[in-house]
Order: sequence, then C-alpha cells, then structure tokens
Amino acid sequence: MEIMIMNMKKIAVLALTSLTLLSSQAFARDDINAYSVADALNQGAAKSKLGTNISFYFGEQAYGEVEQDLGEYKTNKKTNAFNKSDEEACQWVFLSAMIALKERAVQAGGNAVVNIKSNYKHNLTSSNDTFQCGAGTFVAGVALTGQVVKLK
Repeated sequence: MEIMIMNMKKIAVLALTSLTLLSSQAFARDDINAYSVADALNQGAAKSKLGTNISFYFGEQAYGEVEQDLGEYKTNKKTNAFNKSDEEACQWVFLSAMIALKERAVQAGGNAVVNIKSNYKHNLTSSNDTFQCGAGTFVAGVALTGQVVKLK
C-alpha cells in the first residue's frame, strides 16, 4: 500500500510539473525591439517582392507633392518565429507587412505610402530608420500604419 501511495505522489508531482512547464505562461515572451528598415529592405526577397512601382517613406522622411490622399491603411502581420533568430523572424514579418502596404497602394491607385509608422500593440512610434517588432518563442509580429497617396 505504501508503494502505491508513493507512486501516486510521484505521478501527481510529475503531472503538476508537466502542466507548469507546458503552460503558456512558461513560454510567454514578447520582446519588443527596433530593427533597421534599410537592412530589412535590402534583403533579396524584399527587393524582388516590393519592386519599384510603389515608393515608401518612413517616419518624417521627405517626399514629393501629394496629388491625391487615398487614406490611411493599417496592417498587422505575424509569422512563425520558431527556430529563427528574432532579427530573422522580424525582417520576414516586416516584409509581409510591407507587401500588404504595397498591395493596398496598388489597389487604391496610389504610387506611394508615406508617414509609415510602427503600431505594435497600438503603440504608435515614428522613425525614419527603424521599425518595431515583437518577438516571442513561437511568433513574431509587426504592425504598420501608413498614408496611401498619389504623388505628382
């Protein structure tokens, strides 16, 4: 009987330990960092997928005269970050967000997206040089907002 009680205690301890280790809190990580826009846009995939038909202006970068304002657009993208460095996952998901901005500009008849800002977890940050990315154990995310316009 004593052996049976000891085995039950071991099973209970093992079960509780497993639940603790496998809970989402044990893996919860959401490190928010700034990454270089230039580095992300200079990747081969970015150059081929974004092309040259749409121009992008981050933060307070200067751009030409606006002929038509086609509205603000927001994008929020996530990607699998498992077995990737934070920077690699963040550059990949940033490209996904940029493709969404490009597609919106094309759809609206624009030729540029201006005043692009990071909007991760509704925290609007403006930079000419960096974007914000949240990287966790399994997922990385980038949220951007920008004004779709037609420049003269």
